[in-house]
Amino acid sequence: PCDYIPPVPVQVLEWRKAIPLDKNEGIYVRDVKSGELKLVRGPQAYMLTPYEKLWAKELSPLVERLLNEQQSGLMIERRGPQESQNGKASTETKSGRDPTRAVVFHVPQNSVVQLHNYKDRTARVVFGPDLVMLEPDEAFTVLSLSGGKPKQPHAIRTIALFMGPDFMTDVFTVETSDHARLQLQLAYNWHFDMPDHNNTEAAARMFQAPDFVGDTCKAIPSRVRGKVAEVRFDEFHRNSAKIIREAVFGADEQGRIRNEFRFDTNNLVITNVDIKSVEPVDEETLKSLRKSVQIVIQITSDAQEAAARHDAERVEQEAKARLERQSIVDTREADAERQKLLELRAENAAIEATGQATAEAKAAAEASRIKGETTLNLTKQENEATRICNQTELEQLKARQAAEFEHQKALTDLEIAKAERMATIRAEEFKNRVAAIGPETLQTIATAGPALQAKLLKSLGLKSVLFTDGNSPVNLFNTAEGLLGRMTERTKSREEDDEPF
Repeated sequence: PCDYIPPVPVQVLEWRKAIPLDKNEGIYVRDVKSGELKLVRGPQAYMLTPYEKLWAKELSPLVERLLNEQQSGLMIERRGPQESQNGKASTETKSGRDPTRAVVFHVPQNSVVQLHNYKDRTARVVFGPDLVMLEPDEAFTVLSLSGGKPKQPHAIRTIALFMGPDFMTDVFTVETSDHARLQLQLAYNWHFDMPDHNNTEAAARMFQAPDFVGDTCKAIPSRVRGKVAEVRFDEFHRNSAKIIREAVFGADEQGRIRNEFRFDTNNLVITNVDIKSVEPVDEETLKSLRKSVQIVIQITSDAQEAAARHDAERVEQEAKARLERQSIVDTREADAERQKLLELRAENAAIEATGQATAEAKAAAEASRIKGETTLNLTKQENEATRICNQTELEQLKARQAAEFEHQKALTDLEIAKAERMATIRAEEFKNRVAAIGPETLQTIATAGPALQAKLLKSLGLKSVLFTDGNSPVNLFNTAEGLLGRMTERTKSREEDDEPF
């Protein structure tokens, strides 16, 4: 920065300062050289260039008033019936808005605003809650809606379109097939079906009907008038709710009433119809209807009163019957208690009459009973002791027999082992004898003649011998045992003969 002191020939035309802008603020700037308009948004401190100047954006008085009402907590402008008919309203406003500042509008929750760019011939839709800042070439789409009962056009002016759910009330006249004129007051629950806010085409359709309230309050009464004109007054009076709902929502192929009535033009959906009142327009008909209603009410009241009286009498009779039955039950119970009391008194008198003898007899009987029980218990205990002794002796006998059995088994095992050992020893002795003779000797004996064999056997001390081949097995166990036994005895006799005297 530096200081500039203009000389005398220089003329100061304007003093300029940086314009501070917050995040949600802006200014309109025009380039005087090119004529271009632009919106400068915050947050920043903007300094105009030498060829730029602030541009004032003018708004219509109606939009100015709606913006002021929105800032004070209102969103719509309501007009009286007279102003609606004349189409004129006071447009004077005392707005303190700086026209060079950007126009800012806070879109409420569940509302939508359409901004029209008259330079590019385009429109954009903003869903709330959001903040809208107008471009230099943009303007709000002001909705002019019908209001009042019955509906009057241009009664409500608003910038933000509420998407609902909400309700609207209308009053209109219908005529039955027998020319009975009736005034209906209906309330419609409505909302705009807009599940996807990014669908710009569907969002733009909501603003295709500038007065959706008036269109709805024209379409529905037209359907109701056509349906009511087909029925007589008596039938409509009995089934007014069903007839009106069927006229509004229509019926499917099965004859069931649908749940909604949809306007494809702007995605408006009517979900319910509330019938607030149905009154004849003709005074005579109204009086007759009121009189008939009073008569019906009187008849109903009399019937209800008679039914209530009958119920009261029935309840009273039932109460009396219950009271009498309870009285009989109480009397019977009192007689039973009185009989018990008399029996107890008689028993007491009998006890007093018997006196000491009865008491002594009872005492002796009680003593005998106690003595018998004692003897019985003693006998039971003795039997139990005898059983225990017998069981003990039996267990001892079982143990002794088991020990003897084990001892005898051990002796038997020893005898078997001894016999097996002796057999093994004898087999070894025979094997050793055969080995001592030798295979050559046995072969010589086998190949010699009978006489030589006899001599050899005699010299060997053998009295008999058996030769056979390996194909004819012969059991020589006993023969060998006899042979070995005889040879042992002969050997012992020889040893005794050889001993010196």
